[in-house]
Amino acid sequence: MTATLALLLALAGFGSDSAPMIVTVSSARGEARLPVRTDASGAPVIAAPALLTALDGSARVADGWAEVSVARQAFRFLVGTPLYVFGNQLQALAGSASVSRDTLYLPFQFVAQVLPSFLGERYRYDWRRARLIDVTVASRSPVARAPIPIADPRLPNGLRPGHIVTIDPGHGGVDPGNPGTFFPRGTREKDVTLQVGLLLRDELKRRSVGVTMTRSSDTLIALGDRGRFCTEACDLFVSLHVNSLARRPGYTDIRGFETYFLAEARTEDAARVAQMENEAVRFEGGTPDAASGVGLDFILKDLQLNEHLRESARAADLVQRNLTTVHVGDNRGVKQAGFMVLTTARRPAILVELGYSTNPEDGRFLTTYASQKAMAFSLADAVVEYLLEYERKTHSADSGASR
Repeated sequence: MTATLALLLALAGFGSDSAPMIVTVSSARGEARLPVRTDASGAPVIAAPALLTALDGSARVADGWAEVSVARQAFRFLVGTPLYVFGNQLQALAGSASVSRDTLYLPFQFVAQVLPSFLGERYRYDWRRARLIDVTVASRSPVARAPIPIADPRLPNGLRPGHIVTIDPGHGGVDPGNPGTFFPRGTREKDVTLQVGLLLRDELKRRSVGVTMTRSSDTLIALGDRGRFCTEACDLFVSLHVNSLARRPGYTDIRGFETYFLAEARTEDAARVAQMENEAVRFEGGTPDAASGVGLDFILKDLQLNEHLRESARAADLVQRNLTTVHVGDNRGVKQAGFMVLTTARRPAILVELGYSTNPEDGRFLTTYASQKAMAFSLADAVVEYLLEYERKTHSADSGASR
């Protein structure tokens, strides 16, 4: 960010430091939680597709302009320039509309100031709670208003109390993980996984979800011991890692995030990732067979575990879907492989590769505090969504058994 732009943003009160991590939009469609990210200049922006879906609006980009319609009112943004047109009047902004990877991003100021200023009869922005509120919803009749689901206030996040999630920051101690080709000097995979793990722990605790950490400092935990932290009282095991590639033509171009659950690898790349992570056993002075305890074939014949694998696949899908809203890399999908760290969990368990340290863009993203916090927030969203779904399924099963 240039010094001039940084000063303008600060004076306007729309700098990246003052913007929230998440903005909640309350409308007739319900409540949508939208991540606030920074553009190439460092200004806070919100992805237009998610915002306009929540506001029942639309957008079109053509000839350098982004035409945005909200509540039947048109706003025209000059892409890449801190200017927009409303009511035939040219207006100034603290930040710019931009297009990244075919997605339109609008300045955070549009939500916090522009809409409440020009459409005040319709929208109000609550700065303290970082919430854009459609004030007309409350005045509509129950018949005309789309129902907004409201969680039971006695239960955090609508969840029953007592949930426990195990967070496993990969590597640690004498095991640095991968060297972090595009990480700042001295930063290794073990540092990134621990930082994201601690942020995820804090976010889940804030949502009243119990957390067990396999490690909360720079220490080595044996691969065969990590999964055992997820006991019968544990609902989900989440192992955090960073991907990398060996030097080869074009290796720095590969980027993105992917989530694994335990099963036989279906692709050569999945097998490669599992082998890379399983090789950490060399720091324990043991062998892969000793660390895993029992063979993968035996584990996969366990019918109870196979039910856990189905739940694991669903949790992995939710993680991918939520990380897509904040990650700058490619969504590389849900995959399966024989990770030793997952074999001893014996509960629903997933392993998240947060990005590639061998890609410069991913490397910057993974080591930026704001990005780490955004990833932790989206991972917490996925975990809570998984737990809510699991509750509904088990409640339905219990109800059916009682009839």
